[in-house]
Amino acid sequence: MRFWKREELTEEERRYRRRQFRTRVIYAMTFLSFTGLLVRAAYVQISNGKAFRQAELSIPKARIPVLPQRGWIYDANGQVLAWDKPSLSIVMNRYSTMSDATYQRLAAKLAPVLHQTPQALYSLMKSNQGAIQVTLANNVALAQVAYVVEHQSDLPGVEVIQDYVREYPYGDLAGQVLGYVGAITAENVKRYKGYLYSQKVGETGVEEQYEPLLQGKPGYELVAINSAGNAIAQAGEIAPQNGKNLQLTLDGHEQACAQMIVQSMIQKTSDKNTVENAAAVMLDVKTGGVIAMVSYPYLDPNWFTLGTLSQHAHYASTSGAQVNSAIAMVNYPGSTVKPANLITAMKAGLVSPQTTVQDDGYIYIGKSRKNEDEGFAFGPVDPIKALTVSSDVFFYEVGLWFGKWFGSSATQGGSWPAGDGSYQHYLNTDLARGLNALFQGEADFGLGFKTGIDLPYEEDGRFYILDSEQGNQQVPYDLKASERALARAGEYENHGSPASLADAAIGQSQMFTPLQLAEYALTLANRGVRLTPHVLQAVYEPNGTPTNGARPESTVRPKVAGRVTAAPWQWDLVQRGMVGVTSSSDGTAYGAFAGAPYQVAGKTGTAQIVLGGKPTDNSVFICYAPADHPQVAVAVMAPGGGYGAQFSAVIARQMLDAYFNEHHAPFMPKSGWTDTSIPANWKSSPAYQIPEQSP
Repeated sequence: MRFWKREELTEEERRYRRRQFRTRVIYAMTFLSFTGLLVRAAYVQISNGKAFRQAELSIPKARIPVLPQRGWIYDANGQVLAWDKPSLSIVMNRYSTMSDATYQRLAAKLAPVLHQTPQALYSLMKSNQGAIQVTLANNVALAQVAYVVEHQSDLPGVEVIQDYVREYPYGDLAGQVLGYVGAITAENVKRYKGYLYSQKVGETGVEEQYEPLLQGKPGYELVAINSAGNAIAQAGEIAPQNGKNLQLTLDGHEQACAQMIVQSMIQKTSDKNTVENAAAVMLDVKTGGVIAMVSYPYLDPNWFTLGTLSQHAHYASTSGAQVNSAIAMVNYPGSTVKPANLITAMKAGLVSPQTTVQDDGYIYIGKSRKNEDEGFAFGPVDPIKALTVSSDVFFYEVGLWFGKWFGSSATQGGSWPAGDGSYQHYLNTDLARGLNALFQGEADFGLGFKTGIDLPYEEDGRFYILDSEQGNQQVPYDLKASERALARAGEYENHGSPASLADAAIGQSQMFTPLQLAEYALTLANRGVRLTPHVLQAVYEPNGTPTNGARPESTVRPKVAGRVTAAPWQWDLVQRGMVGVTSSSDGTAYGAFAGAPYQVAGKTGTAQIVLGGKPTDNSVFICYAPADHPQVAVAVMAPGGGYGAQFSAVIARQMLDAYFNEHHAPFMPKSGWTDTSIPANWKSSPAYQIPEQSP
């Protein structure tokens, strides 16, 4: 017999052998388990497969919608301007007609659960008749959810949904730009194929413009239901796809400052009710991005998403706050058009640096007399001085020269060329060509037509002509139709007057939006390069934001919308005149910019208008700064605000100061430097408080 000596193992070797043993045991158990599964599978598939498949298919499943989170909206500095707050909501679906008695019964049953009176709940159920679904309560408690679920059979059309409440944390900050969301209605349901009735959709502003990006796609939770109709198990899930996040070009700090500045200026006016609406726009001259867009009166989008609109119904329906005045308000620009008209005149060879006009305070056109504003008489005026002091007489002459009406002065009314024959033939030919040259020159700068900004409900501008058959009242002038007729037949029939040429030259025969004026100022700053304004800066995937280091999915690049070609000396001359407006002691906006540590190229405008049956002035101002190396362009318009120099120019100066202080411009005193955060006093300012306290 052979004896084996016991093998002495080290501790490491013993651990290794134990691991080998456990591994072999696991392999054996796995093999046996799989063998058992194969046998069982054969039994199920071969022996009872048909019965089991039938049983599985016979278990009903409910598909419960899971709404996506709408994309968030950020400002240029990464501050949240709009977000989605998760909540549970109780809603009523109105897919089919229900009797009034049913509404009354449901209201009585749910009122104590939702802590409302039956009458209030009944009114809510019957409200907004166009909506297919109406929200009865947001942010409901679990006890309220349980009641609806337990009494579902007694509550037709009532259900609980996981929802998101859209919130705008800074209230009326850029309210008309951001817009708001609302329910899908019977009127717009066809626009939203594939949407759930419970989804909220953008109704105005960025929310509407970028609805496809912000919305996302719903998901579903599959729940197995037993024969009693009770959920017994979760059977699967299709996760929702959240909406994409957007970063705007809007600078929240500058936007807040601008709204506070405009509100403060209106509060300081002698008659606060005179200025019913106003707008201010600041653009980045290198990109066309909108840095600030103010539309007064202000609007808080939360009223529409948090159910508080009824508390501000009068204000919202009568103030005009639901209109974005920056893109939809059209009014006379006054003398702000003079730089564009001067460029056009110099290009046409009608004006040179040596051109001089004697401004005696008035001029005759035919038998009618047109006066200088406020009775001023500037004496001999060259092009630079004409811009600096805003000589109307100089530009009356320029307008008449475009239409070949020569000889007007303080002593005689001038006449049309003898070669034109009849006066009517003159109107149909040379006068029409002159008006077209002026208006088209302005259009080349972005005036009179939509800018193409990425916001809904932008308005075109308008052009006018005096019509002798309408009592010399202004009537719409179709620039494109006139150009086509002249190109085709050499004539465009009209019943105008040479006075229309003079009015057009000083901004009293056309209406533009504040945004068009801002784009025009940008084009002047860029010496003829016109960029399309835009509010979108970047798009991020649902998990990406401007603040978490994610790279944007896409960004918006500057888009050249057109070019105005002029000689360098012509741009230099216009800029000298515009700098004189703000820096020369006889400049019309000298008082507003006195002491500014930077140069501004600007132009005031004061157009005569009628508000509420009373004559008043449209206060307008455009500018770009710094004049030597432009960064931003600004336009301000306030119908009823008085002189452009005393109202709109003051607003523009303060907006520029706020911007340069925020960006720590080296020419600004360090003591005034700020940061990019939205000012801490925003919610205590009148710009925020006045709308919130309005009935």
